[in-house]
Amino acid sequence: MVSLARKHLLEDIPRLLVAQAGIMFAVSLVTIQTGIFNGFSRSAAKLIDNSQADIWVASKSMVYLDLTLPIPQAHVVLAQEVAGVERAEALIARGSVWRHPSGEIAPVRVIGFNPNGQLFVPTNITQGSVSALKEPYTVMVDVTNLDSLKVRKIGDVAEVGTLPARLVGFTQRNRSIASNAYMFTSLESANAYLNSGQTSNLSCRLQSGSRGIQCTNTYEKLDPTATSVPKPLAASDPITYVLIQAKPGQDLEVLKQRLEATLPDTRAYTHAEMIEMTQTYWQKRTGIGFLLGLGAAVGIIVGAIVVGQILYSSVSDHIKEFGTLKAMGASDWVIYCAIIEQALWMAILGYIPSMVLCLGVVAWTFSSQGIIILITPATAIAALGITVVMCVGSAIFAIQKVTRVDPAIVFKA
Repeated sequence: MVSLARKHLLEDIPRLLVAQAGIMFAVSLVTIQTGIFNGFSRSAAKLIDNSQADIWVASKSMVYLDLTLPIPQAHVVLAQEVAGVERAEALIARGSVWRHPSGEIAPVRVIGFNPNGQLFVPTNITQGSVSALKEPYTVMVDVTNLDSLKVRKIGDVAEVGTLPARLVGFTQRNRSIASNAYMFTSLESANAYLNSGQTSNLSCRLQSGSRGIQCTNTYEKLDPTATSVPKPLAASDPITYVLIQAKPGQDLEVLKQRLEATLPDTRAYTHAEMIEMTQTYWQKRTGIGFLLGLGAAVGIIVGAIVVGQILYSSVSDHIKEFGTLKAMGASDWVIYCAIIEQALWMAILGYIPSMVLCLGVVAWTFSSQGIIILITPATAIAALGITVVMCVGSAIFAIQKVTRVDPAIVFKA
């Protein structure tokens, strides 16, 4: 039966290539869609991976990493006094607008941290150093965001808010599909960027002849040259997170309770809990998982239809051969095995080039765009299982043709 399955498979090469193209389409679509979903979930928590903190303290209103309310800088000092805390550092993560000298603008996420700190350091710095961020109004961006930010080299200058932003370094693989381009800078510069812009002057006067009060609001643009050095953060200045390093041997759950009791209107999360919360938000509270799953389902359906048509056509073309086998006393099971084996060969021959293609797409996407398409061993094994099930399922459809074969067909003219 092995020779029969291979004979039917290889005797019509154009038909085989059509079948393999359908399988490759299905496998590639399923694998890439799953990889995009996994990569999206991983990249959504990319900022957390830059931190060595054991605990993140945030506003109690936090929904996920990029959706939270500010807390005061004073919480850093209070957290440092909590029993079991080895070190506490502030982190600012808020959105702003990048303005290129040509006038083009782009959204950025300002990430302010302490360049002298230990709990947050941008990973994969390819040019420059963290110490360069100690200079006022200096920033680092990821190399994959250079086109969108319209910068090319170290020393290029743009504006964030109304203040200059001088490029002093590049990172790599610090891009999140779920967030705007990351712009790393010092806490002081970040605070200045996010609070620069316009000041409001509200003036009111009593209208003559009436009891009403007329108020006018005028705006005055802040002068970025008013100070050459951004001011240190005051206790009331807003930050986004307090990063906590626990003392050796400290129970993190106990420390979380102490922090929440000491810092009003806050919640404390471990590193793993922050990642889980952020990934869960994107996976379950948005439609991204559904859309990617729908695309994968379409690929499976298309692949199954193509394979089913090819196998059914092959069985129809060789119906007399199957009739001959039945006339010679071959059982239905022997014939079924030949068709299923043909389907398995199609699955294997379609799966291998599909995975090679997917890995090539993954490498190209990551190197050119910095976007992670995560194909894990579990994903690859699952794709193989889906391919086998798809092809064998299509073979069962074709088998229905054989079950109705009358051995007498061999003797008909």
